[in-house]
Amino acid sequence: MDRLGKEGAVKRIVVSVPQDLLAEVDGLAERERSSRSAFIREAMRHYVWEKRKEHLRARMEAGYQEMARINLVMAVEAQPAEEEADLTILRMVSGV
Repeated sequence: MDRLGKEGAVKRIVVSVPQDLLAEVDGLAERERSSRSAFIREAMRHYVWEKRKEHLRARMEAGYQEMARINLVMAVEAQPAEEEADLTILRMVSGV
């Protein structure tokens, strides 16, 4: 465990931030009774989590679109067999 009570090493970084954004971050951190560093860490975690969700949604959408294409091909290929089955049932029921 690191000095913050969480697993993993902590690396200090330097980031350039516009003053107005930093003032807003500081105000939010103060209202939440959090340090600037803790607030920014949480914001980064949230951002990374949202990006992962976006990526997963995009992959799922692509998968669903690919399956739709595959299902359409299968339906078109199966249509003659379905029609033949319908005719066979009709003949059996009608006694022809």
